[in-house]
Amino acid sequence: MRTVPHLGFQILLRCYEQFTRPWVEHPGHWEPAPLGAMASAEPLTALSRWYLYAIHGYFCEVMFTAAWEFVVNFNWKFPGVTSVWALFIYGTSILIVERMYLRLRGRCPLLVRCLIYTLWTYLWEFTTGFILRQFNACPWDYSQFDFDFMGLITLEYAVPWFCGSLIMEQFIIRNTLRLRFDKDAEPGEPSGPLAMANGHVKTD
Repeated sequence: MRTVPHLGFQILLRCYEQFTRPWVEHPGHWEPAPLGAMASAEPLTALSRWYLYAIHGYFCEVMFTAAWEFVVNFNWKFPGVTSVWALFIYGTSILIVERMYLRLRGRCPLLVRCLIYTLWTYLWEFTTGFILRQFNACPWDYSQFDFDFMGLITLEYAVPWFCGSLIMEQFIIRNTLRLRFDKDAEPGEPSGPLAMANGHVKTD
């Protein structure tokens, strides 16, 4: 008879396997890859994808704030700013959006998905900002904007968030899900048929 801790461990293990399971792109839809498939070319782990998403979000925030400073104040120094908290905030948020994308891709059109991502972004920004503010650690304040709410979110960013969601799905998430690494390959040396795959595997 299995004990409660053993059953709990099995449930957690199953959830982890499903969360990190690779997805394969087919014409018009994505499907989970068969368990044990592509043994030599493994998909990126959830932690690896989180890292890529975190770095992407961090970089984009620096570039966006630099562009915003130029448009608003004509500052040719292009000072881009962000916070280390952005790594956790963007990495976690985009990883969750990745799950949304995989579930919604065949169910609703692109623009509707981007609207959902934008609403999620506002919810996540408000939640993380509210928590950080309790420790005097929130790195942003939208109080100077006309359509802000508690200084944590603002409608002025709705269009940038929507456009960012579009780019995020079409270029960042889709390509990250295709990435594979060959655990048997030597660093700097292509190996096997995957050497022609340009860093990812796609089935048509």
